[in-house]
Amino acid sequence: MKLEEEIKQSKFETERQKAILNVIYTANWIGSVQHKIFKRHKLTSPQYNVLRILRGQFPDPLTVSSIQERMLDKMSNASRLVDKLVEKGWAERSTCMYDRRQVDVVITTAGQKLLKEIEPELLSFHNEDVVLTEEDAAAVNNALDKIRG
Repeated sequence: MKLEEEIKQSKFETERQKAILNVIYTANWIGSVQHKIFKRHKLTSPQYNVLRILRGQFPDPLTVSSIQERMLDKMSNASRLVDKLVEKGWAERSTCMYDRRQVDVVITTAGQKLLKEIEPELLSFHNEDVVLTEEDAAAVNNALDKIRG
């Protein structure tokens, strides 16, 4: 559906303004759908992001600061998120062997299992609801990269 219909606004100052509003609106729509999927698994979007980061690094550990650098939402509190994941048994913390001031974090088997359970639901959403061809997706990616410079 067109942005104009979704937000009931027929005119925009410029196409750039419309594009920015469209990105914000679409990001919120995607976030809302993902929130419903994550909620069924007692997980938040930032927690999912941390688990994916840890899975990508596995079996090697990451420090909390390294996790923070890689997060999609830089405003999230990585330390608090890691605490929650440890509490739920999806991640483990240990003192860094090389620097006792740092904490290493790894994903657990339970955390990996959780991601495997969620993946089909997310893939279904990506493939069925996000109706973009690979060429369209590449064009969107190029445009978004261009916006960020």
